[in-house]
Amino acid sequence: MMILSGDPPRSRVLSALLLIIMLALLATPFIFPGAKAMNVAAKICIFAALVGSYDLLLGYTGSVSFAHTMFYGIGSYAIAIALYALGPNWGAVAAGVAAGLPLALLLALAIGLFSLRVEAIFFAMITLAVASAFLVLASQLSWLTGGEDGRSFQLPELLRPGTVFIPKDWFGIPINGRILTYYIVFAVSALMILALLRVVNSPFGRVLQAIRENRFRAEALGYRTVFHLTYANCVAAVIAALAGMLNALWLRYAGPDTSLSFSIMLDILLMVVIGGMGTIYGAIIGAAIFLLAENYLQSLMGAASAAATDAGLPLLPGLLHPDRWLLWLGLLFIASVYFFPTGVVGRLRSKPRPASGH
Repeated sequence: MMILSGDPPRSRVLSALLLIIMLALLATPFIFPGAKAMNVAAKICIFAALVGSYDLLLGYTGSVSFAHTMFYGIGSYAIAIALYALGPNWGAVAAGVAAGLPLALLLALAIGLFSLRVEAIFFAMITLAVASAFLVLASQLSWLTGGEDGRSFQLPELLRPGTVFIPKDWFGIPINGRILTYYIVFAVSALMILALLRVVNSPFGRVLQAIRENRFRAEALGYRTVFHLTYANCVAAVIAALAGMLNALWLRYAGPDTSLSFSIMLDILLMVVIGGMGTIYGAIIGAAIFLLAENYLQSLMGAASAAATDAGLPLLPGLLHPDRWLLWLGLLFIASVYFFPTGVVGRLRSKPRPASGH
């Protein structure tokens, strides 16, 4: 279990659920036809890493940050601006990565050093102010970011849908650049999640949990809490920026609505709560449940409403009308919090995590 950093799922149900999600994501281009299924699967991969990076802050240190979408947006815009300005080539991708990651790291370092010394509520307020200012800045600098319209760009030829590697006759669908892009998104997201597992199961990760439980006691034991919290903020920012880069490559676009919107921050919080705070596996479960419900609940309700109408059942066709999908999504969220107060993963754990000697 070295690949999981000695932290495998602690119940058979959780292991089976994670295995089903991973196999479904791996096989999506071949067993689920249509562009929508692959778009949802790619979004699950990206958000699993993004939510995991945010859980490193919220679940493992207890720090509430509202600047996470800012780092996500930095990654998206770095790739978009580089490919737009330098053209669709791998050098532009490398330039976007080389510019975006250090910028996210430096901003996270500055925010951490200047605001993590204060109380948690002030840290949340500072990150909210910085994220809001960055959103306004991205919207105003139209010459660089495209303003409210964002930036569209072309991908390198290898990643374009028109580039066919294996014809349709072999697998029933052509293996083209779009599928290659999907598997790049899948592989990089998986590596980021494994890296997060390594971080939280290291001595550094145990210190973060100690700070979350009692910061004053951790300081009394000699740990430099500001250093550890700032370092965690930097790691989370880099992972979020990488997730933003994957999102831009998949969408071939970066804009305020897809990269910097506060609604993305709310979605991240919901996924963390659904999956469970303080567990990286919860990010995978939470992202899968939320995004599947967001994209397919309305269609399922439409089919259920039509079936209830055909059966002549009273009230149900109106209650299950597709226009009421947000109501049912809210009810599902409330039910998940009520029945799984520690998240799905927290409820499925068969035994508590052993205490660390660090």
